[in-house]
Amino acid sequence: MGSELLQERTSGILLHLSSLPGPYETGIIDNNAYRFVDFLHHCRFRVWQLLPLCPVTGDRSPYNSPSAFAGNPEFISIHQLYRDFFQKDHVGEPTTPAEKKESLKAAFNEFRSLQNEQLKGAYREFVESQRGWLEGFALFTLIQNHFEQKHWNNWPMGFREKEPRQCQALREKCQDQYDLILFQQFAFFYQWQQLKAYANSKGIAIIGDIPIFVSDNSSDVWSAQNEFKLDEHGFATVVAGVPPDYFSATGQRWGNPLYEWKTMKANGFRWWLQRMSHALEMYDIVRIDHFRGLAASWEIPAHESTAMNGKWVETPGRELLQTFADKLGQLPIIAEDLGIITEDVEALRDDFGLPGMKILQFAFDSDAQNPYLPHNHIENCVLYTGTHDNDTTLGWAKSMPPATRDRVNQYLAWPGEQMPWPLIKCALSSVARLAILPMQDVLILDSQHRMNTPGTTEGNWRWRFQWHQVSHDLSAYLTRLNELYLRA
Repeated sequence: MGSELLQERTSGILLHLSSLPGPYETGIIDNNAYRFVDFLHHCRFRVWQLLPLCPVTGDRSPYNSPSAFAGNPEFISIHQLYRDFFQKDHVGEPTTPAEKKESLKAAFNEFRSLQNEQLKGAYREFVESQRGWLEGFALFTLIQNHFEQKHWNNWPMGFREKEPRQCQALREKCQDQYDLILFQQFAFFYQWQQLKAYANSKGIAIIGDIPIFVSDNSSDVWSAQNEFKLDEHGFATVVAGVPPDYFSATGQRWGNPLYEWKTMKANGFRWWLQRMSHALEMYDIVRIDHFRGLAASWEIPAHESTAMNGKWVETPGRELLQTFADKLGQLPIIAEDLGIITEDVEALRDDFGLPGMKILQFAFDSDAQNPYLPHNHIENCVLYTGTHDNDTTLGWAKSMPPATRDRVNQYLAWPGEQMPWPLIKCALSSVARLAILPMQDVLILDSQHRMNTPGTTEGNWRWRFQWHQVSHDLSAYLTRLNELYLRA
């Protein structure tokens, strides 16, 4: 479904699962998720784009997760779980993390005594089929809980180095906790695959998102330490980031450990193949965040506090993408190629026929040569009014400098219709095959409703919409626009 859809003229909405309405502190896979699919279908959209669905930590960023494979148990609907697994209703959804934790534990205890062999068989099949990442994630989570959430670098040496006897002894001692972690992952993926199947039945494809780098405090790094550039104690020797540019005099030091590509290449990119296969099971199309890292990565010595003293180091992205193509077939991949992109990155993207990204909010800060302006677009790209890292379009319009405002006025014949509609129509009318609109834009929301402000850690990733904001008139208008611009 994904590869074919990228060849068609379509449109979609960007909305993370956490932004759905509902009783819990974040959106979940409940009736609101299915209702959102119905909304997309009714408006004749064909795509739902999400952010990573992995577990989150204190800053709640889905781009800084303890696992590149696991699902976030917070997204599990307890009501749906009881209905599907036990054929009975659960009295309401939990509203707090503590209640959710207890509800999942109670459901697990009930599941263990269940006599439903079909469901138990599905559970065993899930554990076996996902063993490559699941057991490492469960053990990592168990050990981290045991040591009060300390970074794995600070665990006792036996656990830090995955000494089999110590790890097995703790697992046997805490077997119930270990099995609960497996159960939570089974419940999440059971519910997620049901939702995805429903979306696909309505003609809606799912775009998922995988960050090119992973968190240093993750089961991914702990489980495969030889595949990352670490010292003998498990600390990163170099970390990821981007060099100084117009936006930052010191660059950006992200802190993610970098891959030991020589090892990965020698084993046939085993970890990456597992990751991409897993992503293609979860989604119809996969966006690779920071795609330019497959051509070269900015390597910063770990002891440096800024990104200034890094260097570009080539990566075997061409061999990796060819391995994907050879092993997995067609590549329904979107390359996030924003920022300063060099010819080698463009060649890597184009040689594999991957669509890149265009952002309309970036289109008006220079002259007519700006690649983000619609008259410079190509068909094989994905066009956004903005992304999760941008201000909402209404917020952008309110804060733009006078010179930018003048260019927008001339190009879009604005002011006329209220923002963000001129930019939305600009996106839908482009030759770009796929146009994506953040939900905040179609709801005409201002800067208070943006999802993330890069470079900050407080108050991000928490935005949610409410159904009263979605009127019948809005749905009808979006339908007409999709029909008007041949995206229905």
